[in-house]
Amino acid sequence: MNKQWIADVSLLAVTFVWGATFVVVQNAISFLEPLSFNAVRFWLAGLFLLLWLLLCYRSLLTQWSSSLLRAGGWMGLWLFSGYAFQTIGLLYTTSSKTAFITGLSVVLVPLFSFLFLKQKPTANAVFGALIATAGLYFLTMNGGEWSMNRGDVFVFFCAISFAMHIIVTGKYSSRYPTLLLTVIQIFTVAIMCSVFAFLFEDGTQMWNVAVLRQQEVWTALMITSLLATALAFLIQTKFQKYTTAARVALIFAMEPVFAAITAYIWAGERLSPAGIIGCIGILSGMILPEFRFSLSFGKRLSTKRHLTR
Repeated sequence: MNKQWIADVSLLAVTFVWGATFVVVQNAISFLEPLSFNAVRFWLAGLFLLLWLLLCYRSLLTQWSSSLLRAGGWMGLWLFSGYAFQTIGLLYTTSSKTAFITGLSVVLVPLFSFLFLKQKPTANAVFGALIATAGLYFLTMNGGEWSMNRGDVFVFFCAISFAMHIIVTGKYSSRYPTLLLTVIQIFTVAIMCSVFAFLFEDGTQMWNVAVLRQQEVWTALMITSLLATALAFLIQTKFQKYTTAARVALIFAMEPVFAAITAYIWAGERLSPAGIIGCIGILSGMILPEFRFSLSFGKRLSTKRHLTR
């Protein structure tokens, strides 16, 4: 079976988990502030993976090195930056604009791949990214007026951070053991979330039993720490080596689509016509790289089916 196809399906499953957990996370952060919630979430995920490593894959510890630590640290730094900038941005801008600007990583990843990895994106990958971005606009903005504020700037840095996380994951995932790299990455995020929670939030709430015992909080922590963090980033680190960074960004653009679908099923939320158009646009942008486009001035567009790798 084609490894890229397996990678794409696995990453799409990860995206579904992230989209499906949006509602439970949204409920939980009404009791526990975002950075504090993510600190607990990543500590639990890191401890789970560390225990798994020590019980089942202890031999991997012989491959520990300073270069491995730096690689996992870089991955964790960019991942934390994405969460942090998004959280700060949400203080000054709307959630719909946050979702759209975060989704701009779909466009940034091919650009960064070219600048930092010298990987020239194909024309259909670029075209697919643009279509997915337009779909994100329709899905998240819903015809709202656009105006820039400082929150939007913070969220744009969030998009840069998430794009760079995809880039560095693609760079290091084929060089080091997946489990070791993931453990280091997750503990890096846990430590940084904890530090910034004490700086910008009431960090003591992280071990407030009364807060953690709230059903919305502990349920969200269990689901997100095991599925949306430990398993999700383990899968991303494992399978991203078999596909392109641009392709990963397009797959991750499906997150708001899955969030909208699960919100419809669980919370009864309804998509507007613009939202439906947006979902179709994102899906089209993800599928488009499966086709090869031959473009020339004055000539007709021709397509033929092919595998991207």
